[in-house]
Amino acid sequence: MPDAPSTPATEALDRAGAAYRMVPFGPVRSVEEAATARGIPLDALAKTLVVRTEEGAYTLVLVPGSAGLDYKKLRAHLGLRRLTMPDPDEARAATGYERGTITPLGAGGWPVIVDRRLIGLPEVSVGAGTRGWAIHLDPQALLSALPGAEVADVST
Repeated sequence: MPDAPSTPATEALDRAGAAYRMVPFGPVRSVEEAATARGIPLDALAKTLVVRTEEGAYTLVLVPGSAGLDYKKLRAHLGLRRLTMPDPDEARAATGYERGTITPLGAGGWPVIVDRRLIGLPEVSVGAGTRGWAIHLDPQALLSALPGAEVADVST
């Protein structure tokens, strides 16, 4: 097994003193394949979505792999009338991560919303910030490494 890389995500977890483990996996083409490759249920794969709240401002939203983002719920939670999704280049510029590796950890300090369905799970899997690796950890450990993160009902 290759040595686990250090990324801004692992550095953020280390600074927070959060327990986690790095899990390697091969190429995947879907969220279902990613969950299988990571050895977790689809519900435990936390997709990190970058949402533009206004020009040059973003919120990172984590939803279960089995769900989508409910824009109406998110707009109501944020008190906004309009949200948009940036293209991959803009998302990378905002977070420092390529699509498929985006994680809220070490991603520029943007606000983070974690869907409530992820919080009751024994373990969640988030991107590690680099291809072929995931971070598995307790949802409370994830929250401890994301100061100011909110838990809300924002998934479909």
